[in-house]
Amino acid sequence: METYDRPQPAAGRLPIRRLVASHGLSGVPPTALVMAGIVSVQIGAASAKQLFATTGPAGAVTLRLVFAGIVLLVLWRSSLRIDRRAVPVVLAYGAVLALMNLCFYEAIDRIPLGMAVTIEFLGPLAVALAGSRRWIDPVWALLAGGGVLLLTQSDGELVLPGVLLAVAAGVCWAAYILLSAKLGQRTAGGGGLALAMAFGGLLIAPIGILDAGEALLQPGVLAAGFAVALLSSVVPYSVELEALRRIPTRVLGVLMSLEPAVAALAGFLLLSQVLNIGQWAGVVCVVAASAGATRTATIDP
Repeated sequence: METYDRPQPAAGRLPIRRLVASHGLSGVPPTALVMAGIVSVQIGAASAKQLFATTGPAGAVTLRLVFAGIVLLVLWRSSLRIDRRAVPVVLAYGAVLALMNLCFYEAIDRIPLGMAVTIEFLGPLAVALAGSRRWIDPVWALLAGGGVLLLTQSDGELVLPGVLLAVAAGVCWAAYILLSAKLGQRTAGGGGLALAMAFGGLLIAPIGILDAGEALLQPGVLAAGFAVALLSSVVPYSVELEALRRIPTRVLGVLMSLEPAVAALAGFLLLSQVLNIGQWAGVVCVVAASAGATRTATIDP
């Protein structure tokens, strides 16, 4: 989720409640808002990839997290004070956030965007299935596994490092979801999220500076990095917050399962990345597995 720094509801797809209200999003159908957030995230990922030639993946991650952190700190400046017991969770959340985004950006530097997002999506799917005893869950796991197998069958040579980096991003995403719940329990409002985002930016900054050097200070690069932060973080937070106020979390989860397909489409339209028929079938399998697991996790006892 590239929702890739998007918190779960417990942590608050919280920011920008007032901003959402002031821009009249309450009149937009919630499903349209969710889809707008998904599209925004994937456009942000494609835009970030176009920065790689100048900044490298680490430089692009640095710009994204630093700018997103600044925006969230400004928006949540009134709730930045947190309990001392919440500090370890905030720091761990920020560290996982930084590593997740770095692994993801390194992955899309090597393999198509749609492939990377689909493989990464196995992280939240594993969390949804972990510890479950529903009879249908092995079906979703097998469907997802088959989807990844289809996805990694390419006409050319498979770039194994890119696949492994996407898997690492998925593992980080799973940890991120678990930490998100703890962050929601230990902090109120979006202050914890803002601090974690800023800490993640500080952690990744030395790597980004080494990777990109003075290129990070070019006005055009700074503007592009700010746009990536808005597309990948601020806009999705805003629209998903409004959607969550009007539709059940289950419905939101099913809609969010479309992200791999949207990522593959964004890769095709914006980056000229073409998946073969078998790979598209793999994307569809993972989307179906994620949507099915999300739906049955809510309605089954």
